Amino acid sequence: MSTGPTGEIYRVDWLPGTDVLHGTCHCGAEHTAQDPVEMWEWMLGHPEGHRPPGDDA
Repeated sequence: MSTGPTGEIYRVDWLPGTDVLHGTCHCGAEHTAQDPVEMWEWMLGHPEGHRPPGDDA
């Protein structure tokens, strides 16, 4: 878990037995990636690519 510059909480978990990272953004959106750089670019790329679960807008 990490905190962003304005206090947002970002969580990245490693899925045991795989090379996959699972990230959860402070907005509730989720993403998986094998590359840690890709994961952090996604997390810090708000709002592009971020849609919390159930947000069909």
